[in-house]
Amino acid sequence: MLKNSGGWFYGMVFSAAVMAVVSCGTKKAAVDGCTQASGLVGGRGGAVADAQAVLRKVYANQADARCISSKIKFTLRNGRKDLSVSGSLRMKKDEVVRIQLTAFGLMEVGRLEFTKDYVLLMDRMNKQYVKVRYADVGFLRSNGLDFYVLQALFWNQLFIPGRQGVDESSLGMFAVADGGAAGNNLISLEQGGIGYLWSADKADGRITNVDVTYSGKSAGATSVGCAYGSFKPLGAKQFPTDITLALKTAALGNAGGMSVNIAIDKLGTDDGWDTFTTVSGKYKQVSVEDIINMLLKQ
Repeated sequence: MLKNSGGWFYGMVFSAAVMAVVSCGTKKAAVDGCTQASGLVGGRGGAVADAQAVLRKVYANQADARCISSKIKFTLRNGRKDLSVSGSLRMKKDEVVRIQLTAFGLMEVGRLEFTKDYVLLMDRMNKQYVKVRYADVGFLRSNGLDFYVLQALFWNQLFIPGRQGVDESSLGMFAVADGGAAGNNLISLEQGGIGYLWSADKADGRITNVDVTYSGKSAGATSVGCAYGSFKPLGAKQFPTDITLALKTAALGNAGGMSVNIAIDKLGTDDGWDTFTTVSGKYKQVSVEDIINMLLKQ
């Protein structure tokens, strides 16, 4: 798909990001299909005296900002070497999550945009793009990719598959256990063979990790971990400025052990930018399978 070394590099970075995030998705489920976890995922953790107090503390940490914008350093780790590029992260709550990558801090070379209706992946170096609705691509559909799950991962929040968000009335759907010496409480949810496990600091309720595990019948176990660190002020709340997505799955061969780190610099709440990207007629549309196949060959 990608014809030159620069295009291959940025295409690989973007593809790894797509694979890591998509694998965090869930099987599609109706709102009523979510049930309270019967126990902690993996049987870890001990009893918590007041689970609702723990959940309310975590819920209260959600960022109040409608928009977040910042410069970032985007690093792909593939087990052999680290590949880094600068860029920007721009998000508008319930509308869009956008990552833009730039070469030498000057020229945009790639863009990844999640909206409620579609995913847009742009390779500006080779003037190629992918734009698909979540339901129209078998790979995305079978993994149950949902914008609101992805948004929650980037915004450092709890989520319930199939729902737009979490509110106080739905906190009872989560199970809580004491993480022990680690100083964390463990919050879990189970649905359709997929386990979700959040680690939240006992003292302040900040989410420091979320792990998603799925045992597929044919592809075997898949797990995605999302780790958060370096919290800094964002209005009256704290927001992570270091986010790492790590993917482990046998289904993708060598590509199934990659991780992506997003280091955020200078958090801001600027909203003076176009919410959605318009693709120029000079760009050629390709399929998401082209990108996935390219990644699998690396």
